Amino acid sequence: MRHLSSGSLRPALGTIACLTCATICAATSPATDIPARQEVLTFTSLTLSDQQFLTGDKGGTEVLLGGVLSLPPGAGKVPVVILQHGSGGLGANISYWQRQFNQVGIATFAVDGFSGRGITSTATDQAQLGRLNFVLDDYRAGALLARHARIDPGKIILMGFSRGGQASLYAAMARFDKLWKSQDFQFAGYLSFYPDCSITFREQDRVVAKPLRVYHGLADNYDPYSRCEGYFATLKQQGADLRVHTYPHAEHGFDNPYVWSPVVVAKDSQTVRDCRIAENAKGELINQQTGKVFSYKDSCVVLGPKVGPDAAATQQATRDVLEALKALVN
Repeated sequence: MRHLSSGSLRPALGTIACLTCATICAATSPATDIPARQEVLTFTSLTLSDQQFLTGDKGGTEVLLGGVLSLPPGAGKVPVVILQHGSGGLGANISYWQRQFNQVGIATFAVDGFSGRGITSTATDQAQLGRLNFVLDDYRAGALLARHARIDPGKIILMGFSRGGQASLYAAMARFDKLWKSQDFQFAGYLSFYPDCSITFREQDRVVAKPLRVYHGLADNYDPYSRCEGYFATLKQQGADLRVHTYPHAEHGFDNPYVWSPVVVAKDSQTVRDCRIAENAKGELINQQTGKVFSYKDSCVVLGPKVGPDAAATQQATRDVLEALKALVN
């Protein structure tokens, strides 16, 4: 049996001491980015076709959805950010933002728009769920939170990513707000990360009088920023409180906290970046290239967009979002 000499034992003991000290310090230091309390809440929504949503047809299938409410320390009422995931479901970026907000005293409510519908992901088959279902889900989630004892009903903010970013962008439309949202509460603001702007809705330039903030990567070829520029210009001309933050080299899903992961081609994921889709008077979504009702089997639907993290863009976006929230909740 090999015995350690006193000379070789000292460094080993020193290492153990340092590790022990680090462990004790980690255990006693305040972990401000960890929720003080979490609650799993449920609410009912509807599963609708986009045409049903657009025409106000409430004959969809009722569905029970859930979400995780993460509360910061304290006993008083706090602001809350509803986090709406994208086509891949609840991912690492949702946890990242929950931690960022909790440590500044803001609650989060991470909505799961898939599990209650028996869906894991829509990335490779977007036809599984109408694009506008998340708008209704977020309205229902907001109404639920407005009645919660720990939530300030005047400080409920909606924040979404990709498919969820599209929802948080168009949830600000006055037409949708009036048609589907409970008038007992109003979102204090709308934060949209890399949304799809390939669909033109009737009356989309009329939005509620609340701040609308967008965060988009200029290298995004999943939901290209160029598809949004015309819409944003129109909103600004109409006097909307809109501010857009762009990040030059950021791809789609740039706020993924797994910064060691490479940017990859999501080879089977569907993107409508080459489509021109517009709502007609019947609430149908028409492919303007064919003149027919849009389908994910249309030739304009292509596969293989890039997705991946960008640490620098995420750091800047975090600063931009926290600055926006400071103005919204104070």
